[in-house]
Amino acid sequence: MKKAIVLLSGGIDSATALYLARKKFCPTALIFDYGQRHKKEIESAKRIAGKAGCRYKVVKVNFPREGSALLNAKMSVPTVRSLREIKKTVPSTYVPARNLIFLSIAVSFAESMKAEVVFIGAHSQDYPGYPDCRREFFDLFRKVIAFGTKYGRRLKIYVPLVDKKKSEIIKTAVRLKVPLELTWSCYKGGSAPCGICDSCFFRKRAFEELGMQDPCYA
Repeated sequence: MKKAIVLLSGGIDSATALYLARKKFCPTALIFDYGQRHKKEIESAKRIAGKAGCRYKVVKVNFPREGSALLNAKMSVPTVRSLREIKKTVPSTYVPARNLIFLSIAVSFAESMKAEVVFIGAHSQDYPGYPDCRREFFDLFRKVIAFGTKYGRRLKIYVPLVDKKKSEIIKTAVRLKVPLELTWSCYKGGSAPCGICDSCFFRKRAFEELGMQDPCYA
């Protein structure tokens, strides 16, 4: 099978992207240890990759801790905000240039391993405040690698979930038999999801829309 690189964070979106990739490709998952305030999502990503029968590599990246509440434990993680506010502001959980850097590293791995595709599970519907989750960003990034890499236009960037709502992603995950019980979405690293951060809010709302029990709370 043709090779693919998949960015795997341990959440629902990236896990679904991994299971989509393995339908047609032999994927290698890239798991980033970027100084996030807890390591639970890294362990979740490893377990998901193992369940999928995929190889994975943990890549260490150093970001300035001052730039994000996901990196700086002295900054408070925002709790549930109004949808109007979320759409208007870039939240403190935004990590500056994270997807730009992660995708660049993924492209390097893809060229080195002769992979044809890079998958990323980003989507814009639930995270409109994140500038690096928009379709326009990925369209422009494709132009960058077309002119700035040896593979050029032969290397594809797939963002299969970019326009989907969280509930639609969960439906896809269920169809693909993604182990949702292994995923972790909470910005905090406790023994159970906090239930009140932005990420928990969107996850909880999506399961409620579908009339489903979130396996993280089962």
